[in-house]
Amino acid sequence: MTDRPTAGRFEGREHRLPVRVYYEDTDFTGLVYHANYVRYFERGRSDCLRLMGIGHAELLDHDQPMAFVVSKMELTFLKPARIDDELVVRTWYEAVKGPRLLIRQEVARGDDALCRADVEVVCIHMDGRPRRPTKALLEKVAPWLAGNANTNAED
Repeated sequence: MTDRPTAGRFEGREHRLPVRVYYEDTDFTGLVYHANYVRYFERGRSDCLRLMGIGHAELLDHDQPMAFVVSKMELTFLKPARIDDELVVRTWYEAVKGPRLLIRQEVARGDDALCRADVEVVCIHMDGRPRRPTKALLEKVAPWLAGNANTNAED
């Protein structure tokens, strides 16, 4: 047994991160507040990258630091989650197109999809300009992409 937090696990290409709904996640109706799904999705994307061997702090610690920013997110709310629910954030990195990473996500309770997201993140220089991911980053992400999609890299 360890006291370290879990980063979830992979099941094929799918990253799975268990989360529990706490009181702080709900609104006055007792349902998960809509903005908290965005938080769950962020955790899923970050922990998926972590298990791929890509840490956010590590990205900043290079001679040419880089980061990711969300440029587009489309959410579809299907069913509500409630306090104490055990949820799974499911994440699939689909493709890399230039500086953009295309990602599909879902929050589920058992077999029920509760919320879905189509997300586009952009790799940026620290001044905010878009940049292509490095070859090293792409090598870590490539095995998890749908059909090993387009992988244009910057050396």
